[in-house]
Amino acid sequence: MADVVAFYDTEQVKIGEQGIANELKITMYELMQKAGTAVFQAIVQSYPDAHSLIIFVGKGNNGGDGYVVARLALLAGYGVQVHHHGDQNRLTSDSHKAKQDYLNAGGFLLAYDDLDFQNIDLVIDALLGTGLNGNVYPETCALIHKINHLNLPIMSIDIPSGLCANTGFASKEVIKADTTVCLIAIKSGLITGSAREYVGKLVLDDLGVKTPFCKNAFVKGILTYAKIKLRKPTYHKGNSGHSLVIGGDAGMGGALLLSSEACLRSGAGLVASLTDTTNIMPSLVRTPEVMASDWQNQEMLSQRLSWATALGFGPGLGLSSFAKYLFIQITQQTLPKVFDADALNILSLTPNFDDLRILTPHPGEAARLLNCTIKDIEQDRYQAVQKIQSKYGGVVVLKGAGTVIYDGKQFFVCAIGNASMATGGMGDVLTGVITSLLAQGYNTTQAAVYGVHIHSLAGDLAAKTKPIGLIASDVIAYLSNAVYLSSNG
Repeated sequence: MADVVAFYDTEQVKIGEQGIANELKITMYELMQKAGTAVFQAIVQSYPDAHSLIIFVGKGNNGGDGYVVARLALLAGYGVQVHHHGDQNRLTSDSHKAKQDYLNAGGFLLAYDDLDFQNIDLVIDALLGTGLNGNVYPETCALIHKINHLNLPIMSIDIPSGLCANTGFASKEVIKADTTVCLIAIKSGLITGSAREYVGKLVLDDLGVKTPFCKNAFVKGILTYAKIKLRKPTYHKGNSGHSLVIGGDAGMGGALLLSSEACLRSGAGLVASLTDTTNIMPSLVRTPEVMASDWQNQEMLSQRLSWATALGFGPGLGLSSFAKYLFIQITQQTLPKVFDADALNILSLTPNFDDLRILTPHPGEAARLLNCTIKDIEQDRYQAVQKIQSKYGGVVVLKGAGTVIYDGKQFFVCAIGNASMATGGMGDVLTGVITSLLAQGYNTTQAAVYGVHIHSLAGDLAAKTKPIGLIASDVIAYLSNAVYLSSNG
């Protein structure tokens, strides 16, 4: 397992930065110098053939970082053009000092119309930074639009301008960076929401001040990881738990088949399913290791619920009166469970609280759970999972690019996975993976975090050979590899 990577909101970053200054006995301007130096080093390393820069700076400290970069590049013999956007009289004191140092080094400022874009190698975005809170002014939107259409590589300092550093919500216009150099610590808005569309390659530089920063700043969350226990030589199938998956109404059996097979491929010892009779034969043909039974058989339902170590409920369930009957039966069970798909839709109509349950909504299902719009969910995914968890209990997994997990105490975000996974059935596979981990004895937080990570890792492995046309079954084929890598990586 790799080292745990934390992320922070902007308020904690400010607190941490002040703590750095106090402990190291340096000024905030000296910290700005460190930041600018780190960005210049990133330019040298990431774009070694770039020797002509255009730097767009704003009035805040992000602009100050840009001025430091401009001065260092100028002194190193680079061609440097700087455009200051906005009122120069409103610069922060440190940014004003950085501007003066740049001018004293022989630099100059240019109006946009005076910029020469011929033979430019790289654009540096130092416009807005992490201080953005709300909408971007129209004139700034217009500038961002122009920058995005220059057809030049772009490096953003700390965060692409126009992206909210706390939530990842995108303004009307956002810089589409090829590289983002994140300074000191990862900001929560860089890893979920719309962030993946704009951040490009994320490079973290802690400026050599990680220890004093971590002593002063409160962590918002950590990136997902998985630490699967190695099996003892004497392991038998009973040691790996009994997974039960319930779902698959007539015509929707594929979802159940994907979930139950994913359970097996994630290490469950025994897997059973309860489903519509039309799905039993296809299940036996596809995966004979899954013990498929008729969900209308009341005796079998009771027997399987008593037998199960963990339960996955919802894939292909439908919204029939029988589905709602099953919902009542299952909500009365005290075993750990995963609710997905139509189980979530029924839950939204009949809310209840259960701390032994993992909910795995996509944004549409999350909106139904909170009786709001998808836009409300996507505007602040962290707030959305908090609200769902507060209302329904347990652990909440809000799916999508940068899946957010919240267990009532801690946020987790998945920074792996890929757009090729945006196809039908992927959520059913995830339900199976998490159910399998619950059955193997992992607690609800571990099962959710490890499950999301393993699922995304399998998707990344599969996408190496099938970047287009990836289907859920392809991901299942790589689950065993992903579990193995998570126990030995």
